[in-house]
Amino acid sequence: MEKMLHIKTITDIHKLLGDKKADHPLITVIDVERIAIFDKADQIKYRTDCYTIALKNGGECEIKYGRQTYDFTEGSLVFTKPGQVSEIESDGNGKKPTGWILCFHRDLLRGSDLLDKMGGYTYFDYSNNEALHLSEKEKLMITSIKDVIETEFSQNLDVYSNKLILSNLETLLNYCERFYGRQFITRSPVIKEGYTLFDKLLRDRLSVIEDFGIPTVAEFAEKMGYSTNYFSDMILKETGRRPGDHIHDAIIDMAKNLLLGTDQTVADIAYGLGYNYPGHFSKFFKKKVGLSPKEYRLSQ
Repeated sequence: MEKMLHIKTITDIHKLLGDKKADHPLITVIDVERIAIFDKADQIKYRTDCYTIALKNGGECEIKYGRQTYDFTEGSLVFTKPGQVSEIESDGNGKKPTGWILCFHRDLLRGSDLLDKMGGYTYFDYSNNEALHLSEKEKLMITSIKDVIETEFSQNLDVYSNKLILSNLETLLNYCERFYGRQFITRSPVIKEGYTLFDKLLRDRLSVIEDFGIPTVAEFAEKMGYSTNYFSDMILKETGRRPGDHIHDAIIDMAKNLLLGTDQTVADIAYGLGYNYPGHFSKFFKKKVGLSPKEYRLSQ
């Protein structure tokens, strides 16, 4: 079985990458050019208890996130969260990428408002091929905020330091969210094609819903080659609604047609729509329509 390293602390990250000693126990910035592992042919797979934001400017080494490979390209950001599996590869040719990696341990966020907000930054669940590609102006802005954070945790800490680190970190995350919004807009033709494909896949899938059960967002994301969060955000930007809402609407439409166009019992309709328990279907239908299936049938 392949060995998996578990990196628990910021200190462990510095040891793994062969970098200098960390200035702060819960947050660090690593200059990619200083990473010693790139000096020799090696391959390391690991998972950490930290969040990472990595800016890649170029080079020939690769970092893998999940099942795919991310090539270092100019002005791109890649995000990972605690527990995610990552892999570093180097062929030892001496050519190093440039950029930086901002790492912060989840314990840094404890007791802060930012801890509760982290789930809203959905890009930490995106795949590597869904990286944020920055303009030069955007890259300078993100780097300048990173520099402020680094200056704060590397100098003499005082009672204001943690508050300033967290507030600037939240600012950086909010700008990343804005720039992803811009990226969805600039890739509008691709996103429109994606929604068209999703619509077709959904209709095809609903034709066999009785055999395969209720479709999930993750199912469509995988078929289309996206992470679940990226796919969900992509459809949201295009239609104003998440793919789960589109799935639910389609099921409700099918249910209404069956309630009005057939004499099937509510239980039979529920089974035909992939529900194992008719009561769950009735509860779902009433939540969406405001009437129970029987009430809806009578009202029409």
